[in-house]
Amino acid sequence: MTPKYKVVVTDYEYQSLHWEEKEVSSVGGILVPCQLKTEQELIDECKDADALLVQYAKITRKVIENLEKCKVIVRYGVGVDSLDIEAATEHGIYVANVPDYGLEDVADHAMALLLAAARKVLYLHHKVVNDEWDYKLAKPLYRLRGKTLGLMAFGNIAKMVANKAKAFGINVLVYDPYLSEKIANEYEVSLVDFDTLIKTSDFISIHAPVTPETYQIFNQSVFKQMKPSCIIVNTARGALINENDLVEALEKGYIAGAALDVTDPEPISKDSKLKTMENVIITPHAAWYTEEAQDSLQRQAAQEVARVLSGEKPLNLVNKLVQPK
Repeated sequence: MTPKYKVVVTDYEYQSLHWEEKEVSSVGGILVPCQLKTEQELIDECKDADALLVQYAKITRKVIENLEKCKVIVRYGVGVDSLDIEAATEHGIYVANVPDYGLEDVADHAMALLLAAARKVLYLHHKVVNDEWDYKLAKPLYRLRGKTLGLMAFGNIAKMVANKAKAFGINVLVYDPYLSEKIANEYEVSLVDFDTLIKTSDFISIHAPVTPETYQIFNQSVFKQMKPSCIIVNTARGALINENDLVEALEKGYIAGAALDVTDPEPISKDSKLKTMENVIITPHAAWYTEEAQDSLQRQAAQEVARVLSGEKPLNLVNKLVQPK
């Protein structure tokens, strides 16, 4: 029997695609797993696809213009900056993401990075491994209770981080131009402007999307206004920080440390100075990952494809103005 639909997985790192196979077969489709690297490979394999599941592949305007009957593009994850949303909308293609699969996990990772950096855990570990047993090497360390955490944006992950931080006795400030005082009061956080956030926070945790307004918002000018004892944590997007300016800020002591799960580019450049700095922690965009989160991500992404191929709208529609084919 000829399948009704062709669903292409453009690229993936998962050991199994059982959720995808289950959901696609439930609507009479066939799943085509691929590892497509180039724009031309994407065009050749996806031109007759009814739906795309995308992990890292860049779905450009040219790719979209060559999709003959695609109804939906679903991104494995929250961010959709690798997809040309405008082109998809023009061509009547739904774009969907999975915004809630690993919220708790990212929040846990942000706090883990903050704590590890604040207590200089990795620094001390490396000293011990090299036979240097001396707590004084960590001087100065400061107690967490009573310190101030500044949150850049206050979405679902940041809300969880706020609650976790308060359990350590940390005061929480928030900069988010879209946040109401009512919500801030509900979460017992203080709503402030950006200048106040960067000047008064002992830790800053970034949770904003990349937009023209936020692109490299953490730059030399901002770092110079931060406390010399401040530690910056980023589990959002690497492009929110100007890496060269961050290196300078760490070298010149404008700030005390950085703990990053995201970089720009990814993977981090082989010659990045950040990799050699003792006051920097870097993890490989791993904050989202737990076995539970990955299972939820794959399941929800596959369900969005099946939903659209069954004639429904995606639950997590990104391009809300689209007029579907």
